[in-house]
Amino acid sequence: MNLITYPDCDMMFIDLANKLAGELENTLFHKDRASLAVPGGTTPGPVFDELCAADLDWSRVDVILTDERQVPPDHERSNERLLRERLFVSRAAAAQFVRLVPEGDDTSAEIERLKALLPIDVMVLGMGSDMHTASLFPGSPDLAAALDRNAPPLMAVAASEGLENRITLTAPVLSGAISTHVLIRGEEKKAALDEAQSANLLEAPIRVVLGQADIHWAP
Repeated sequence: MNLITYPDCDMMFIDLANKLAGELENTLFHKDRASLAVPGGTTPGPVFDELCAADLDWSRVDVILTDERQVPPDHERSNERLLRERLFVSRAAAAQFVRLVPEGDDTSAEIERLKALLPIDVMVLGMGSDMHTASLFPGSPDLAAALDRNAPPLMAVAASEGLENRITLTAPVLSGAISTHVLIRGEEKKAALDEAQSANLLEAPIRVVLGQADIHWAP
């Protein structure tokens, strides 16, 4: 784990966006296409605001979400909606979005689309104060299956009571990314990160990437 600390969030957002742009540019220098996996939620929005203007051949970039709520794409809690409002604008509007939420319960078509992108070239993850990442939640009845080294790359998982069920990338995909960044902010998340380093994987699913990730933190 490589912890990078910043004096403030604005500097963190700009620096991370620059790093992502540089890694994507380097990937496109060596490959025909680059894959970028990103989270939803509130924290990464400012990174998308910076990254969307990067001078890249975005038409050769495939973007996927690390997880998504099973809601319509225009729903206020949809992570896809966040991407369309904050990332797929300016130059990044040319990127190819690969939607992984199935129409029904069968994820076979989405899994095949995802396999074509693996390993993920550049990945950004968040982390909750409960030490979850993507939709790998401590206490979830689906967690052990999603953490298994033989897990399918994509799984539908149950959410807490009253919340929407999720679709999520699983541990083999998360741990197999070529470049991994974790974006966190605030003292509560920093304390959770410290706790995760001595917790087991079922208690702290974020551990699945800590060995190879750059952790970006600002107060």
